[in-house]
Amino acid sequence: MEQHYDVIVLGAGNAGFAPAGMAKEAGKSVLVIDGRDFGGTCALRGCVPKKVLVAAGDALNVIADASEHKIDAAFNGIDWPALIARKETFVEGVPDMFEGSLTGRNIDTAHGAAKFTGPGEIEINGETVAGGQFVIATGSAPRNLPIPGFEHAIDSDAILDRAQLPKSLVFIGAGVIGLEFAHVFARAGTHVTILEVADTALAAMDQDIVAALVEESGRIGIDIHTGVATKSIAPSGDGFKVTYEEGGKSVSIDAEVVANGAGRVAAVSDLDLDAAGIDHDGPVIALNENLQSVSNPAVFVAGDANAASGPQLSPVATYEGRIVGNNIINPDALQTADYLTVPRCVFTIPAMASVGYSPEEAEAAGLKFEVKLNDLKDWRSAKTYAERAAVSKVLIEDGTERILGAHLLGHGAPETIHIFALAMSHNISAADLRGTVYAYPTFTSDIKNMI
Repeated sequence: MEQHYDVIVLGAGNAGFAPAGMAKEAGKSVLVIDGRDFGGTCALRGCVPKKVLVAAGDALNVIADASEHKIDAAFNGIDWPALIARKETFVEGVPDMFEGSLTGRNIDTAHGAAKFTGPGEIEINGETVAGGQFVIATGSAPRNLPIPGFEHAIDSDAILDRAQLPKSLVFIGAGVIGLEFAHVFARAGTHVTILEVADTALAAMDQDIVAALVEESGRIGIDIHTGVATKSIAPSGDGFKVTYEEGGKSVSIDAEVVANGAGRVAAVSDLDLDAAGIDHDGPVIALNENLQSVSNPAVFVAGDANAASGPQLSPVATYEGRIVGNNIINPDALQTADYLTVPRCVFTIPAMASVGYSPEEAEAAGLKFEVKLNDLKDWRSAKTYAERAAVSKVLIEDGTERILGAHLLGHGAPETIHIFALAMSHNISAADLRGTVYAYPTFTSDIKNMI
C-alpha cells in the first residue's frame, strides 16, 4: 500500500525545518527528505564554515595593519590545513543534530534523491509516496557557465574543503562568493584574479559602495577584471590556463586553481517539476505572492529554491519557511513575504551591508528622497581601526524622514546595518535616530552623522 503524508518537505535545511515543525505541531503527518546530509548549505557548506575562514582573514588584516597601531608584528605564515581542520569542528555532528531535532518530534525522515511522479506524489529510493501538500526547499546549486573547460572550476564546497593553500587562484565571476573568498585567500598569500563578464562587480549592490571595495581589493593585490569574456579553461602543467577576451584582445593567465564565482541557481532540475504540473522557466518556479505554485496549489517553495522573488540568504530561507508553514496550516490567513527590510551582507574585509531601496529602486517606486553619501575613512571610528575603505549611503524620504535604504562599507557594517533595518521595520525616522543616545565611541554612534 502506498504511503501517504499530509506534508512532504523536500530539503532539510533552514527553509524546510520551519514548515515541517509547524505542520507537525498542527497535527499533520510530515516527511522530510534530503539527498545530502541534513542541515543544508548554510550550516554545512556555506555561511557557518565560510565565516571561520573570514574570521581568519580578519585576523590577517589586523596583523597587516599592526604598524598603524605602533605594534611590531609580522605575518610569518598560515597553517592552512589546520585552519580547514578548525572549520570542520563547526560542521561535525551538525547533520545528526538536525535530523535528531526532527525525529525527536516524530517527524519522519528519508535520505535520497526525490522526484515528482505526479501532482501529488514523489518517488524516493524506488518507492512512491503520496502527499497532500509539498514544500520544495531543496536550496541552490552552483551556476554552470557554457565555457569550454568550465568543469575544471571548483565550487564553493571544494574551496572550503581544500586542505592546501594555492599559490594562484582565478575566480570566474565577481559575485558574493568570489569576492568573499578572494579577500581571505589574498590576505593568506594567494595571488587572486577575478574575471567578470558584467561591467561591474557585485551588480546587485550599491555601486558607490562597490567602487570603494574594488579599490581596496586592488590595494591588497586582488586583480578584478570586469567587462571580460572568459573563453576557455584548459589544464596546463600543474594548474590551468584561463583565456579571456578584454578590450578586443585575447589574454591568457595561469592559475593553480580555478573557481566558480558565478553565483547559484535553484536546485530543482532533478525534481521533474513537469510531472507534478508545476509551471517553471528553467529553475525559476512560477509562484503567487503566498510562495505557492501558480499551477499546482499543493506545492509551496521556500529558500534558495525560490528563484522568483527573495534573495538567496539563510535568514530569508527561515523567513520564507515560516510563511510557507503558516500558509499550509492556516489557509484562511495567508501570509506574503516582504524583503525590503532584510539586511544583506558581503563578508569581504572590510564588509559591505545593505538594506532597503537603492536610489534607482526608490526612484522607480516614485519616492522623493535625499541621498546622504559619506566617505568615512577620516572619521574617528574608522581611523581608530586604520580603515582604508569606509563609506555610507543613506536614503531619507522627503517630508517624513523615513529611512528608505542604507548601504555601508566598513569595519562595523554588518552590525550597524541592523539599526537601519529596525528603523525601517518599525517606522523609526531619521530624526528619531539622531535623537537617540548611543554608546561612544562606537560605529553605531556614527549613525547620527550618516543621516
